[in-house]
Amino acid sequence: MAHALYRLGRLAHRRWPAFIVGWLAVLIAIGGAAATMSQPMSDKFTIPGIPSEEAQSLQQELFPDAEDPLDAPAATVVVVAPEGEKLSDPDNAKKVEALLTDLREVPQAGDPEQFVNPVAAAKGMEQQYQQQAKKNGMPAAVAKENAAAVSPLSEDGNAGLIQWTFDADSLTDVEPSSQEEVTNAVERAERSGLTAEASGPGMQGMPEMGVTSELIGIGIALLVLILTFGSLVAAGLPILTALVGVGTGILGVSAATYFFDLGTTTPILATMLGLAVGIDYALFILSRYRTELRHTSDREHAMGLALGRAGSAVVFAGLTVIIALAALAVVNIPFLTAMGLAAAGTVLVAVLVALTLLPAVLGMLGRRAFAGQIRKDKVVDEGQHIDNGGTRWAKAIGARPILAVLVTVLALGALAIPSKDLHLALPTDSTAAEGTPERASADLIAEHFGAGQESRMVVVIDGRDLDDPRQAGAAFGEITEWASGLDGVANAQIVGTNQDGTGAQLMVTPETSAAEPATEDLLHELRDGLPAQEEATGTTMGVTGLNAIQVDVSEKLQEALAPYLAVVVGLAFVLLMLVFRSILVPLTATVGFVLSTLATLGATVLIFQEGTLGLVDGAPLVSFLPILMIGIVFGLAMDYQVFLVTRMRESYIHGVSAHEAVVDGFRHGARVVAAAAAIMISVFAAFMLQPDNLIKSMGFALATAVLLDAFVVRMVLIPALMYLLGDKAWAMPAWLDKVLPNVDVEGEALTKHTSAADTDEQLLTTA
Repeated sequence: MAHALYRLGRLAHRRWPAFIVGWLAVLIAIGGAAATMSQPMSDKFTIPGIPSEEAQSLQQELFPDAEDPLDAPAATVVVVAPEGEKLSDPDNAKKVEALLTDLREVPQAGDPEQFVNPVAAAKGMEQQYQQQAKKNGMPAAVAKENAAAVSPLSEDGNAGLIQWTFDADSLTDVEPSSQEEVTNAVERAERSGLTAEASGPGMQGMPEMGVTSELIGIGIALLVLILTFGSLVAAGLPILTALVGVGTGILGVSAATYFFDLGTTTPILATMLGLAVGIDYALFILSRYRTELRHTSDREHAMGLALGRAGSAVVFAGLTVIIALAALAVVNIPFLTAMGLAAAGTVLVAVLVALTLLPAVLGMLGRRAFAGQIRKDKVVDEGQHIDNGGTRWAKAIGARPILAVLVTVLALGALAIPSKDLHLALPTDSTAAEGTPERASADLIAEHFGAGQESRMVVVIDGRDLDDPRQAGAAFGEITEWASGLDGVANAQIVGTNQDGTGAQLMVTPETSAAEPATEDLLHELRDGLPAQEEATGTTMGVTGLNAIQVDVSEKLQEALAPYLAVVVGLAFVLLMLVFRSILVPLTATVGFVLSTLATLGATVLIFQEGTLGLVDGAPLVSFLPILMIGIVFGLAMDYQVFLVTRMRESYIHGVSAHEAVVDGFRHGARVVAAAAAIMISVFAAFMLQPDNLIKSMGFALATAVLLDAFVVRMVLIPALMYLLGDKAWAMPAWLDKVLPNVDVEGEALTKHTSAADTDEQLLTTA
């Protein structure tokens, strides 16, 4: 690999016009594909085979016209009269009618008859329920209670719900302009004196993405790069190439929507990763290029050596991230697989940009690559044994390695404790950020209609196997009575039967919101009781609905967390064993990764689930956050491990003692790794400024993971363990050493060649 990368580095440096034009052509081509092929993104979280999906299939059999709760473009406007007033008051009634008129005129509004005044709808519904009660012999009190449970008017008449379905085949077909017109109608209603908010799946769009967070992250990264290189031009190069990679990646994700269903968070994840790894990979190669220029005046040769040495580590680091993200396919969750592959593609672009575009730009700049000096270059030459911040830190750890191990393990272990209470869920309006229309609407609905209004479940009852169809009605009533008596049920009622009366839909309204564990407990209690009810009534049943589907997806993701972590840890061990020709070094690296991962989960639970520090309201973590974090942080952790420990190995195999090899590894690698980690942290942490809580939590988790893994595990735990292990750290059974292929990550095969002529001769010899 080192030789191939050496040739690539020289070629890109020499033929820089062709490489730069080539990347421009790629950008234009992918941009054209994105412009002509991109489809709307949607957050359709589903997993084949989960109980709610099976129940939904049964529902479709019995009720072919039933809407898919995940894809129905439904919307709701909650409207509230001033305090102490009712919507039926003449002045308020006129304002509500004006709102209804505006909503009927919205593009894609569909049938105007959908838009009914909540007051009139509530009266009609109550009359209908009373008539049905008389017909079926149901007590009037029960009919009144059932009518109130589904009424679009609050009990005090102060609030109402206007609900409709857009004239669109799916969520992705609802135009942003239609959503904007709904928002405008709501704003006009608020100016008239009403309180109104819009929400629902049909009002979902792309998360709000300003440029503030990206600019802050880039600004901090630029500052770190200036301090690292002492050159304004050199500091700007990783930023430039990373932006090219991000642009290519985002356009590629947009074009990929033609072939895959991608969630709205996918481009955000691609931006985070593209900026972070793109800057870091360029930093590693550029830093090595500057070091090589101290030994040769041939810039093309120096570029080849830099790519042959640091480029090998970049390829390895990139592959680990790509493999970890692609391995998300192992858990067999379609939307997560698509998200992982899209993110992996962005990382692949970042690697290719670092290996080809950066050398080309350096070839174009020539001697101006390190222009704009603001301080003297103090890079440590290869072979020098001077003290710097890295060596002083390593020696400090070496003075008390046992203490360093104990403090690190105990601190990370304590931080990991809250992870045992991890509660995962998919985003809902009630967990949206405060100040957003979705959250405001959810809060109003919960206040006036009850917390369970938007966490309803549907029990699908199939009575087709009953000998006498007349038995179905009695069975439906028996099941309804059973469901009504369960703890946590606010109301349970049959809301529909099919044409031949063999199937029914039993709507169960919980007392608690979708985000509360009690609602999940109720779902499990319902399902646990189904077998007994099926046996007693001769029916077949299943529980579905949006809330049930979301709970099933979240639980499936949580179940996949441990197996995926095991796959990633096993992969880490094998890859590091190939790189370091050791068993104990990979073992310490993977143990450190597990510690930093669990500690990060614990910290994220504290801040975002428990609401500690008051940064956000406590809410369950988004279901796919932990598994995505593991995949991403795994690659980054191995990145820092490679750049630090390969320097130690290089010194050790050249005769340096095991203890001094640790110091030498920090002498040459600590500064660059610290800079790379600081850049990662700044890019990820800047996304906490976004208004969306999902994006906030992703930024926090990734920034915290890098902070703990780079500065606690790689900078404290690993050197302390290396000191304690001594020569044993590099032990390798002879039989295993012969079996494993030789992976020359640091480009050791190129270390003896100090000129282009020497290297060319050696390449011809080995060809």
